[in-house]
Amino acid sequence: MGNTTSANVGTDSTTPIISVKPVTLAAPDRGQDLRVRVSAPTTGHDLPVVVFSHGMTLSMDNYAPLVDFWAAHGFVVIQPTHLDSLNLSPDDPRTPRIWRIRTDDLACVLDQLDTVEAAVPGLAGRVDHGRIAAAGHSWGAQTASTLAGARVVDADGMPGESMADLRVRVAVLLCLPGIGGADLTPFAAEHFSFMSPDFAEMKTPSLIVAGDQDDSPLTVRGPDWFTDGYRLSSGATDLLTLFGAEHGLGGIQGYNDTRTTDESPERVAVVQQATLAYLRTALGVDNDAWPTARGTLAATSDPLGTIDSK
Repeated sequence: MGNTTSANVGTDSTTPIISVKPVTLAAPDRGQDLRVRVSAPTTGHDLPVVVFSHGMTLSMDNYAPLVDFWAAHGFVVIQPTHLDSLNLSPDDPRTPRIWRIRTDDLACVLDQLDTVEAAVPGLAGRVDHGRIAAAGHSWGAQTASTLAGARVVDADGMPGESMADLRVRVAVLLCLPGIGGADLTPFAAEHFSFMSPDFAEMKTPSLIVAGDQDDSPLTVRGPDWFTDGYRLSSGATDLLTLFGAEHGLGGIQGYNDTRTTDESPERVAVVQQATLAYLRTALGVDNDAWPTARGTLAATSDPLGTIDSK
């Protein structure tokens, strides 16, 4: 058995879960309250928390393949809906700051964990507020990475303010956008100037997940752009590269989601199992989970991916 320091957290894939939405959190400086979805197992105690940031224009209603899996295995998953999903007009004064408000959304969730816990029937007293992970996909991965210490490069070419949050012990970053500047396409440089991260101070332990066929219209470099966070930060300890995977990583946004161009339930299963194992070990729930997952993938005769560690 693994070294489990929180014995009550374990559940299995048959554990029922409960999801409650919307839970409304006060956000006075945002222009409107923050709405979140909360998913948790119906049993277990000392449950760790994952706050999950969605990709561009998606919402708290997406990513069921990941969210339900994590919840069924002992995690409380909180999904805010960011402003980019609310059809803000281009002249809305918040529009240029949406990327920054996204980070504030995640911090708002952490500030009001007691409110979140109380809003879900039967959850009160079962959450471990000391074991918190930030996770996200695509733009959401960049958002989550700022809590892990990544900074956004200003117009003057210098890294901007740190938005690192010491409450976040671990990050799982799926399809994390790479560095900006000359690596961006002209379209991305014009419309997404904030997509220019500096990873030097991203020191929180992090798992990066990338697809080797994720050829983004945002970069001139190709799929390896999505591995920059692993190469350029000290905190990104591990990189899972999925063979044949495009931006949806097989379909993590949702079951039968029409945005998925590389549908593969098998690939989604690898993402589910690997991210769960990483979260369990990095948060101190089961020290053997991640080493075992790495060994299992390495020993597979025809693997769907590979894991690099440093």
